[in-house]
Amino acid sequence: MTYPDDSIQACVDKDWWISKDNNSLCRGTLVFAFVPHVDQTPYTLEPVGRKNPTQHSSAELQVKPLNIQSSRPLPSLPVAAMPLYHGELWAAYRAKKRPCIVLSDESPLIDKNLIRGAPKRNTAPTVLVAPYYGVGRNNRRSGYNPAFIERVRHCEYPQFFWDQLPIDGPKESLLRLDHLQPIGTHYQSYQSSSFKLNNTAMEVLDEMLQWLIYGGVHEDSLIALYRKEIEDSFG
Repeated sequence: MTYPDDSIQACVDKDWWISKDNNSLCRGTLVFAFVPHVDQTPYTLEPVGRKNPTQHSSAELQVKPLNIQSSRPLPSLPVAAMPLYHGELWAAYRAKKRPCIVLSDESPLIDKNLIRGAPKRNTAPTVLVAPYYGVGRNNRRSGYNPAFIERVRHCEYPQFFWDQLPIDGPKESLLRLDHLQPIGTHYQSYQSSSFKLNNTAMEVLDEMLQWLIYGGVHEDSLIALYRKEIEDSFG
């Protein structure tokens, strides 16, 4: 892959993406997962009745905006396919299958004797991923301002990271580190690709995360050195 001269990929390492020959969820793996549109108002689904009072496998649903100020868990209507427990409600989000980068290794296995009898959800293993969004404009996507993309490529914002993915799709993509989220490690939760970031690329993303979470990076970090080079070249 060829990166622009003013990108950190071109300045740091030519083999930014490397091949991967197994399905393990190690750090740096490029995967595909359904990611919710977190900036959209979600909805709640309320079972409000049944056409057949004796039929517990189906129900009529009412769809409402899910608002933290006004929405509250309601008494559960006995519907076998939609059980609810104390304090719960059903939430519905628009979601899209997106490429994501894995930012944590799989969690260590827990001794089964320690969790016997507990619900699986209490300790179900997950990994943390951040999703990529296509940059280009087409009939389905409004795209981004080129001036904004240039600033992102120059690492001016800790929550965004510019890249070119080694897969079919948009030529340029933005990684949203502020959309970091868990996905399950069950094989139905994700699809693995045959690519991963190399060690230097992961060092850069770790520095971006440090910047986002803690408000800065060390003066001798790759990000800081790259930013100095960009400022010397572009002002």
